[in-house]
Amino acid sequence: MDWQRLLNKKRLGNRPAKDESGRTAFLRDHDKIVFSGAFRRLARKTQVHPLATNDHVHNRLTHSLEVSCVGRTLGIRVGQRLKQDGHLPDDIDATDLGDIVQSACLAHDIGNPPFGHTGERAIRAWFRHQGARYLSMLTDEQRSDLELFEGNAEGFRILTKSEYHVYDDGMRLTYATLATFLKYPWLSHAGASQNCPRPGKYSAFVADQDAFQEVCEATGLVKLGNQHYARHPLAYLMEAADDFCYAIIDLEDGLEMDLLHWDEVFALLSPAIPDNDEVRKLIHSDFRVGRKASLLRGKIIETFIEAGVESFMANHDALLAGTLQGDLISHSESAVRDVVENAKQLARTKVFEHPRKVELEIGAYEVISTLLNGLIEAAVSYAQGDESNYRHLRIIDLIGKHSFPPSLRELPEQERIYQCIMRTVDFLSGMTDNYATYLAKQFAGMAESRY
Repeated sequence: MDWQRLLNKKRLGNRPAKDESGRTAFLRDHDKIVFSGAFRRLARKTQVHPLATNDHVHNRLTHSLEVSCVGRTLGIRVGQRLKQDGHLPDDIDATDLGDIVQSACLAHDIGNPPFGHTGERAIRAWFRHQGARYLSMLTDEQRSDLELFEGNAEGFRILTKSEYHVYDDGMRLTYATLATFLKYPWLSHAGASQNCPRPGKYSAFVADQDAFQEVCEATGLVKLGNQHYARHPLAYLMEAADDFCYAIIDLEDGLEMDLLHWDEVFALLSPAIPDNDEVRKLIHSDFRVGRKASLLRGKIIETFIEAGVESFMANHDALLAGTLQGDLISHSESAVRDVVENAKQLARTKVFEHPRKVELEIGAYEVISTLLNGLIEAAVSYAQGDESNYRHLRIIDLIGKHSFPPSLRELPEQERIYQCIMRTVDFLSGMTDNYATYLAKQFAGMAESRY
């Protein structure tokens, strides 16, 4: 791969780049994402704790904003190093890489359904069990989109199809930003293979393979197999920014909710904390635990960023060749690598398994199941042209007839069913936790007023 193609400024659909005074094509990507409804709804979507009542606990929006800040710095610093070494095209600045990575980070969770990863698992489970009869109407490749439903792929669908210019290239972002967003650059049916680098993970549905192929070819990603490509090098920075924030933020939330103790968190993070008078004074102060954690956060993230940049530069040739195994953190200095992995493990064992979180996750399955029972039945009836059921018609009105593919009635029946199911899953995925809970009550006949 080469940086000239990797940093392709053209927009999806081979549209020319638009640079304005003080606003580059890549910065326009950033603005389009921030002003989108899909991004705004992240404010009421689960990060770790569903329907958290504590205002200090992170949601998907605050998490995405924090990841974007770390990603921007990673991108700029890598860009500065690449520029010094003569790797970047003349018309590309270090800040351009910062804008690309920042935009990809802002969007990295934009496709998450209500209740986060629990919502993903609930959608998969419904299609494998209650919804199995609908899968029998589809091809094997189409079924993989639903049996292996993945928020990353839903995010790509939002960026390229369902937001702004619906069914006409979506947000029309640059090829560089879209390729950086592709954390797992292969389709859903490849994610079902045990030979997949990350089984069960992928970044594009079969329904969106044309846009996926266009992005990969426009940026010159190395082809590793049938519709399976090597990552864009900047995707590694997006992933690192996400992991760095997880390592800190999940533990901060655990402290805020009294699920973790300061001593165990500090002991875990201490290898990444600089040892100087300022830090020692802070550690031994009588500040409350939450304040100590927030004051140390910047110092820890700075250590992480330095390690990420060094890891990227040390592996630059392998990144361009598409041969790097693992992520940047696995190639970072041992102190940083161990802190990140140990932080994830502590969060898994003590934060993610808290009884209140478990209770809400069980309820999330019921919410998702109730919604899909009504939504998919109505969608399939609509695809088949059956207008005999008034409830189904009202559900289609709720989804919005205008939001289905404009050429729907011209498609063969199997393709109509597939497209209607995918549009309905889009509708569900776009819901906030609160709205999904409210609508499930309505579907179950437990009427509740909404203003």
